[in-house]
Amino acid sequence: MANLINLEKVSKAYGIRPLLSEVSLGISVGERIGIVGRNGDGKTTLLEVMTGLEEPDAGRVSMNRGVEIGYLHQGDELVDTHSVREAVLGGRADHEWLADSTMRGVVTELLAGVSLDRPVLGLSGGERRRCSLAALLLGEHDLIILDEPTNHLDVEAVAWLAGHLVTRSSALVVVTHDRWFLDEVCQTTWEVHDGVVDSYEGGYASFVLAKAERQRQAGASEQRRQQLVKKELAWLRRGAPARTAKPKFRIEAANQLIEDVPPPRDRMELQRFAAQRLGKDVIDVEHVDLHRGERQLLDDATWRLGPGDRVGIVGVNGAGKTSVLSLIAGTLQPTKGRVKHGRTIAMEHLTQALDDVDPNGRVLPTIEAIARVTRTATGSDITATSMLERFGFTGDKLTARLGDLSGGERRRFQLLKLLLNEPNVLLLDEPTNDLDIDTLNVLEDFLDGWPGTLIVVSHDRYFLERVTDSVWALLGDGQISMLPRGVDEYLERRAAGLATSASAAPAASTSGSGKAKAGSAGERDARKALARLEKQIARIDIREKALNEQLAANLTDIDLLADLGKQLSVLQGEKETLELEWLEASEVLEG
Repeated sequence: MANLINLEKVSKAYGIRPLLSEVSLGISVGERIGIVGRNGDGKTTLLEVMTGLEEPDAGRVSMNRGVEIGYLHQGDELVDTHSVREAVLGGRADHEWLADSTMRGVVTELLAGVSLDRPVLGLSGGERRRCSLAALLLGEHDLIILDEPTNHLDVEAVAWLAGHLVTRSSALVVVTHDRWFLDEVCQTTWEVHDGVVDSYEGGYASFVLAKAERQRQAGASEQRRQQLVKKELAWLRRGAPARTAKPKFRIEAANQLIEDVPPPRDRMELQRFAAQRLGKDVIDVEHVDLHRGERQLLDDATWRLGPGDRVGIVGVNGAGKTSVLSLIAGTLQPTKGRVKHGRTIAMEHLTQALDDVDPNGRVLPTIEAIARVTRTATGSDITATSMLERFGFTGDKLTARLGDLSGGERRRFQLLKLLLNEPNVLLLDEPTNDLDIDTLNVLEDFLDGWPGTLIVVSHDRYFLERVTDSVWALLGDGQISMLPRGVDEYLERRAAGLATSASAAPAASTSGSGKAKAGSAGERDARKALARLEKQIARIDIREKALNEQLAANLTDIDLLADLGKQLSVLQGEKETLELEWLEASEVLEG
């Protein structure tokens, strides 16, 4: 099969550090490749050399004549003066994309809650990202290259994207830390490290199995790194059968590595330790109502968390997951009811925002000021330097200025600071953002032996399944519902709910027509409804105009722009609902 792109002995360095050293690779027609590696090891550089955005220092990059490439960068190239309709749909008429089920799926799934007539200026970072992804997927390409496409997508949207990419005929190259996504989509995995690119057959599970086997055969000397791979392998082999059904090579030798490896965590021992440290009462959410603006997120909700509970929270973007964490943390007060904290809890909350740090501070002294030595649940001591090294701060990074750290490094530093405060209740809001797979493995390894109560909000399905014991969902009914079958059950219930809503709309319209024909009473009700809805829509139009004027007047205030964007998104959602009701009422009159 012909290759679309070939790299022949390609080398690329920045300064004195080689990121690619005589790398030779090819991408075949229809092939789906996942790229993994530590942050800073050259994954994005490989993509840019591959697409011609960066010239190699040595070697040759060639591609077939006429190859159409779609590239999703980590930034975006949207024009602020365009509307979402112009940015995503280009010159396509509504009837054109609505009549095509694939196009319609891209728009409705990725732009849910974003009005097509909304200006690009004022969109949040996540909304801009989804617009860029939707615009790319609406095009016809021989090769699609995606750099962290699952960022800012919820669990449901990630599952949809995986299904969409598998059905496309385009070749695919994707850089992502989402290990579930890698398993669902990719046929080959490339690992970028130390200037080389190793190729493995299959997705993430196959990659872990093959890597363990290679280390066994080579007698790898990196004992700590090898132990992490063994632990990850043990998790995969004890998990769902689908995770290990895809490898095409013999795995008996790899299985020998884990014959005596215990489960990732001893739940009973950790819960016993947690109960001793925390006491019986941890967090009780009692008959709580919670509002954000005009939206009600919780309605008389009750939820109790005990010592050693490890729970994940899922829900669509905007369902209120972050608000629930803020409610538990005490930074957001309920409209009604109460949140009761146990007397012995020591809580830490990892938010999505990066903490402000002294840019002139240094990594190691800042960490040593918190704790020079940390004692684990097993009684062993870990020095600040060892903890930093486990989280990827080695060599010059130990003395680096905090102001010089990248976004991913800042995230790791923030997480480590939080863990060193020795909390016994940990709230993590999208902790996998900006973390590479190696760092995620270290974090998961740390949490395996951490005995406190853990509450995680994450779109990373693999991480949720790996570190939590139960999954709860915000399904839009005002409650926090336990899902015995986890994320699979959440996706099924969401799909069933959407199907019910879709079938209920035509039924309501038909029923309304019957009322109008039955006599004048139904007609009068419909006219009253139209008048009421028109007034509500007019009021929203006025508020929407005012918000857009505020956006235009405060272009340099990033925090205010984000807040105004959220308010605008809520307003537009309300407007769409009212417009649907208006259409149904008008159909009653026409009937």
